[in-house]
Amino acid sequence: MKRYYPEIGLHVPTLLLPNADVSLETWSVVACDQYTSQPEYWDEVRALVGDKASTLNLILPEAHLGDDRETRINEINTGMASYLEAGIVAPQPPGFMLVERESGRASPRRGLVVALDLERYDYRPTAKELIRCTEGTDPSRLPARAAVRREAPLETPHIMVLIDDPDEIVIEPLFDLDLPVAYDFELMKGGGRLRGWHVRGERLIEEIAGRIAALRTGEPPLVYAMGDGNHSFAAAKTIWDELKSSVSPDHPGRYGLVELVNVHDAALDFEPIHRLLDGVDVADLLAALEAQGFLRTAFADPDAWRRACNAPSDGHRIPYVTPRERGLVEVRQPETRLATATLHAVLDPYLRTHADVAIDYIHGDDVLADLAAEGDRIGFLLPTMDKHDLFRTVIEDGATPRKTFSLGEAHEKRFYLECRRIR
Repeated sequence: MKRYYPEIGLHVPTLLLPNADVSLETWSVVACDQYTSQPEYWDEVRALVGDKASTLNLILPEAHLGDDRETRINEINTGMASYLEAGIVAPQPPGFMLVERESGRASPRRGLVVALDLERYDYRPTAKELIRCTEGTDPSRLPARAAVRREAPLETPHIMVLIDDPDEIVIEPLFDLDLPVAYDFELMKGGGRLRGWHVRGERLIEEIAGRIAALRTGEPPLVYAMGDGNHSFAAAKTIWDELKSSVSPDHPGRYGLVELVNVHDAALDFEPIHRLLDGVDVADLLAALEAQGFLRTAFADPDAWRRACNAPSDGHRIPYVTPRERGLVEVRQPETRLATATLHAVLDPYLRTHADVAIDYIHGDDVLADLAAEGDRIGFLLPTMDKHDLFRTVIEDGATPRKTFSLGEAHEKRFYLECRRIR
């Protein structure tokens, strides 16, 4: 059976799934980069998992990056090795995994778990590879993730990669086939229901590869656009670049496990990712924005603020929340296409000169409002990007600013389940 399709950077993985004795409800936990400002979420997950086998023991939640990182990474590597030795995860025949995720929307989100070639990916914003970033990559976020992968024998993905398939020729037709069921269960903490089906057989794999090849667009061609988990994929690329001179070209570390999702999937919504600044002199930051041409309006009446937030604007209008007021900052004739870029044109240099100010990226309007209601904080509510513009934007303009959009809300993010050997 053919395992690699170089023209589209597609690899057919040998997936590892938990054995029949493992409870999938506690095995599967949400992506490590969620709930970063809510460590209590992860404390509750730990309480639910207890001493059961779980992917919680194979990841490092970013909410706990400030803990003893080296000790935690050693525990992760030891846990992976012990799961392999004890047969907690078992290899499946080579193939893909067709997945369906119900999360409370009118339609379930559908995807296909595959492996992609890290050689065909470059996270530089001007890169023109088959696999491209949709947002800026922050190099400072890579060392911690690379450290987790460097000695790890396993990977388990929360990465979602988008394909531009308006005619639905790749993923959707697979649901018409009689495929063997791999799992079907309820995810923890309101994550919804997850189902998976094995996708195997040389003829079917060849058909899927041919359909993906038909999606190539642009010159040089683009096939895949990073959705969620870009920094994890970039860390995998970093480790492969360290490793490749000393191993064979088909070493398993050359590939990264991801879930492909059609950007036109009815259940896939682009949600905004808001900004929360902590430890900031709010008046000083607002003055810095005004000095760079932002118009500022404060509102005593919450209803008037909401009406102003929803009013049409030809420019970039960005609501903000502090413990003392709600307001808007606006640029009426912006020089950039995205409001996120307009805001970060001021935020980025401000943060470089104010090292004591921390920035976090928050999902959900209400969550941001709650977090910005205390302390020396300000939260900026950013608008939603139109998902149908994504591939055109990436081809024409390159990567968008970091954390411009999110594939759904935090509870809809990919939960870890499938694993793959990378050593």
